[in-house]
Amino acid sequence: MTRYTMNGPTMGTRWSALFHMPLDFDVHRARKAMADAVTEVDEQMSTWRPESDLNRLNAAKPGEWVFVPESLLTVLGTGLKIGQASGGAFDIGLGDAVSAWGFGAADASEDRIKTARLARRSPAHDVLELDKAAGRARKHSEMCFDLNGIAKGFGVDQLTGAARQLGIEAGLFAIDGELRALGTQPDGRGWTVAVEMPNLETRAPHSVLVLEDVAVATSGDYRHWIDVGGRRLSHTMDPHLGMPLRHPPASATVIACDCMSADAWATAMMVLGEARGLALAETLGLPVLFLEHGQSKGIGCGLFSR
Repeated sequence: MTRYTMNGPTMGTRWSALFHMPLDFDVHRARKAMADAVTEVDEQMSTWRPESDLNRLNAAKPGEWVFVPESLLTVLGTGLKIGQASGGAFDIGLGDAVSAWGFGAADASEDRIKTARLARRSPAHDVLELDKAAGRARKHSEMCFDLNGIAKGFGVDQLTGAARQLGIEAGLFAIDGELRALGTQPDGRGWTVAVEMPNLETRAPHSVLVLEDVAVATSGDYRHWIDVGGRRLSHTMDPHLGMPLRHPPASATVIACDCMSADAWATAMMVLGEARGLALAETLGLPVLFLEHGQSKGIGCGLFSR
């Protein structure tokens, strides 16, 4: 068996794949299939592409049905489900706030920030209606959807699915801080990945995870942020205030069966914070690790090495 690694650009970052296959494996076909899989997700769900299917939904008038691809319906449905299960901590309906604060395609705007903060907000699961049988969606009031807290995880799942169709039974697939492991390495060991220390200046491991047929995602306050009046503000939005979280954990790492769910739950845990997040995670049986600057706490039945 030969060790293969490949990567490429997607969603403002890079995707990667690590796996073992015979020496005569068709590398070019595999790279194209994986690139196509993540490109399709970006084309459907990007807020940076004016022509994306998500932006068509955002531009629609309340009450107007919009036909959308099956993959987008899947992600929207999971987003609404996790939004309800998290008590609104995860909310895909914060596109106006994300954009206003400069985390989208447009620069930050004081006027739009003020509008986002004063807006009377309903959770997305009370506004968006999905008709999966007909392949369509509609919103019942004005709302701008943003899938940055879940689309990369889904992209990893699609990357993994493309690998499986190529006959790859084991490997490690990733987009940014979202990863999914298939099977084990040739020697029977799981796939080893690191949870990063929440440090702006350096990249160093805090914890080591050994993964087998699970996904992991990390959301944090130390890579994507803006400086406002000398204060660093995280890219993760407070669903109630329409602004970046004021006192988020340094990071939250979640393990789940699929990367889409791990990605969304990691965002939800950042919003909930350590105390409420750990309580909910224990109820759900969801492995989670919180890092504060200088300390950590998590649950997970030994899945985390700290």
